[in-house]
Amino acid sequence: MAITPPSLAAAAYQGAARIARSAAADGSQDPAAAGAADFGAVLAQAAQGTMQSLKAGEKASLQALAGKADVGQVVQALSAAETTLQAAVAVRDRVVAAYQEIIRMPI
Repeated sequence: MAITPPSLAAAAYQGAARIARSAAADGSQDPAAAGAADFGAVLAQAAQGTMQSLKAGEKASLQALAGKADVGQVVQALSAAETTLQAAVAVRDRVVAAYQEIIRMPI
């Protein structure tokens, strides 16, 4: 089993905190009610956040090529996009591994 880098763990924690804040903003005070949210909606929200981060990194790099962006901003946006992508790949790998384990279970 591979060791998860701290940056991926931090990104996953930030994503979970963002989802919890959005659930609290929806008026859900009960943690069980927040956990009862549609799993597909949570995944869709996470995928949308991932795409926004990747698009921001791409936009920053295009602005840098045009000479309209600061190098520091570009590095920060690309670093955030890379971390987000690594977290998404780590989650995908865990889901695939869980699926494979379920498939191996005897009936």
